[in-house]
Amino acid sequence: MPHRKPSEDARASRPLTQRQYERRVARASKEHYELRLYVAGTSPLSTQAIENLNILCHTYLEGRYHLEVIDIHQQPQAVDSAQIVAAPTLVKTMPPPARRFVGNLAGSANVMRRLNMIANPVKPGAGCVV
Repeated sequence: MPHRKPSEDARASRPLTQRQYERRVARASKEHYELRLYVAGTSPLSTQAIENLNILCHTYLEGRYHLEVIDIHQQPQAVDSAQIVAAPTLVKTMPPPARRFVGNLAGSANVMRRLNMIANPVKPGAGCVV
């Protein structure tokens, strides 16, 4: 197990400064996400994944994403080329680094964090009805 310096641990747990937050928000408004969701037909997990991803994209990435849904039963060649071993699998190809998430995509905050995605800034007083 690699040894981490104490300063690295402290940096990882510190909250963002106002300047860091503003930079992140500015960067978020410019990033465009390329997403591919590999599903297994109309299975319950695949259906949940599609619904959860639609909510996530409309809520946090409005106007900044391109989503392609690929049914692995209809396009089996896509499974080999993308090296998909389970469905549903979400693949974020842009911006780098590429990331994968396997499952029904429940828990938007967890999905966003694990895929290293930045949400659109929330306007004060704006609510989201899902």
